[in-house]
Amino acid sequence: MNNGSNRTADQENCPPEPPFAIDVIRELDVYGIVLYAILTFMATVSMLVFLEECVYIYKKVPPKKKNLIIWVNGAAPVIASMSCMGMWIPRAVIVTDLTSATYFAMVVFKFLIMMLEEIGGDEAFVKRGEKHKLKISTGPCCCCCPCLPDVAITRRTLFLLKLGSFQFAILKLVFTIISLILWTNGNFSQQNMTITGASIWINPFVGILTIIGLWPVTMTFMHLRNTLQSIKIVPKYAMYQMLLIMTQLQTAIINILAMNKVIACSPPFSSPFRGYMLSQKLLILEMFIITLVNRLLYRRQYDPLPEEEPGDNENTKMVEITVSA
Repeated sequence: MNNGSNRTADQENCPPEPPFAIDVIRELDVYGIVLYAILTFMATVSMLVFLEECVYIYKKVPPKKKNLIIWVNGAAPVIASMSCMGMWIPRAVIVTDLTSATYFAMVVFKFLIMMLEEIGGDEAFVKRGEKHKLKISTGPCCCCCPCLPDVAITRRTLFLLKLGSFQFAILKLVFTIISLILWTNGNFSQQNMTITGASIWINPFVGILTIIGLWPVTMTFMHLRNTLQSIKIVPKYAMYQMLLIMTQLQTAIINILAMNKVIACSPPFSSPFRGYMLSQKLLILEMFIITLVNRLLYRRQYDPLPEEEPGDNENTKMVEITVSA
């Protein structure tokens, strides 16, 4: 009975609005100060490692790949920095979350273009695909549809692959701007899931755009994963997938638990904003680790891939086009 009454009292003492930064600092005990200092240090190191990597890329990487690799490498440090800002300034968490999500949407498109550049560019991709088909029964859209036919790789196919990811990058930016405008007017809140709230309409549509945007990247990776083994494309794609899981799935699960009061409130944070804070802290740690792993993967000599030999079909495991006599 006492535990129930204490929880009710805590809920009543928790303000619905997030606290100011100065209130967070005043509430920190020794453990909180140490935790915040360590996480801030991790976010700072992540950004410094990224800046050092940018210098290396500008000196060692061919011009066409510089911009792409910097964009992909910058995902984890940018998300860590945004999460650190959201941790210290809780009232800005909606801005930091939307900024991180928008940057990741750009990374989805840049990762696709990076794979194409690693193979030698658009012309090389189409040329290598003259004897092979593209498997479209892959996640996240059609992994449950193995009966779907493979399609020939043409310029039109390549255009559709790029368009699928590019629309996610552009429309995510558009919806971020709309969300921020509505948020400043008090019409957008992740906690307001009623039919009259903007969040209930925007989030599902963005979810559909995300699935459509990820599909071309998965198809291209499945098509080129063996051809690009020499540049460690599999662990690079694994890090890209980890970014997706941590920033999208993990954050969504924590927010759902917090909105349903599974994560108890703790003054000065209500349950939803305590969930936000937990998500920010986890992301800083995870992005720090991903930053260090990416540094090992992308810091290498960038030599052109060898030309595909006629006997490489079995090694690359691409589907050959059967030509009828």
